[in-house]
Amino acid sequence: MGIKAYSDTERPHRPAGVRSIRLGDTKVSYVPDGAVQLRPRELFPDSTGEAWAAHPEYLDGSGNLVASIGGLLVENGDRALLIDAGFGPQSWSPAPDGPRGAIHGGALLESLAELGRRPEEIEAVAITHLHPDHTGWAWHPAPGLDRPAFAHAEYLVSEPEWVSHRDQLEPREAAGLAPYVRTVSDGQEVFPGVRMRVAAGHSPGHAEFVISSGARQLIAFGDALHSPIQVAHPEWSSAFDHDPVRSAGHRRSLLAELAEPGTTGFGIHFAGAVFGHVERDGDRSRWHPLDA
Repeated sequence: MGIKAYSDTERPHRPAGVRSIRLGDTKVSYVPDGAVQLRPRELFPDSTGEAWAAHPEYLDGSGNLVASIGGLLVENGDRALLIDAGFGPQSWSPAPDGPRGAIHGGALLESLAELGRRPEEIEAVAITHLHPDHTGWAWHPAPGLDRPAFAHAEYLVSEPEWVSHRDQLEPREAAGLAPYVRTVSDGQEVFPGVRMRVAAGHSPGHAEFVISSGARQLIAFGDALHSPIQVAHPEWSSAFDHDPVRSAGHRRSLLAELAEPGTTGFGIHFAGAVFGHVERDGDRSRWHPLDA
């Protein structure tokens, strides 16, 4: 496993397929579910047309930023944890205004099967936050069933996220999630070598998951960053951020952590570059994808 630059055939505007890397005895895999198109200037209100013109590699042919949607499978021996549950078996047309374009999910169970895992083998689903592109398969009935595919598992949600957001959920979503939710505290270990930490800013109780094995660690940072371009522009908060100032402050400390030796990042929305490392060049930072 090494670090590579973007190639002509794999650019950061194309969603990734199934990807796996190892951290000692732990295997972590990106589990694709779908993708969403995002209007770049609306997503990052502080960005400029000049900045996007200088980085066309992030945009598709229609001028949209493409974000991957899925989950992160963490395997330790026979045990398996899923971090985030995609958008689920649904599609939405583009919103008439604001940052969101077309969004679709539906591939997560097939992606798990490609990795050799059945839903019933997932012992818990850890959720970074309660936005619909992270909870989909946790509450949607699975095909041919009257219950979610992971209904046998606990849904691990940070306590401040559940307290602050549960009353904002759509009725069907709340009814599908609530029976399975177990709240967890900041710093709590939720799986061997996996610790949850609250990193509020995107949402009131937004969580990151730190996966450690020996001298190496991987930080699944959820929506603390939406795109690799934010690595060079941590001041760009997303229009979806609950607290833009707090979000930007956390991003700066997160990027410093991701630049440390032995630390890998997982950006769930990072299109074809979900696993990577931050490289510093003076006071600037860049995202380097891993050649997994």
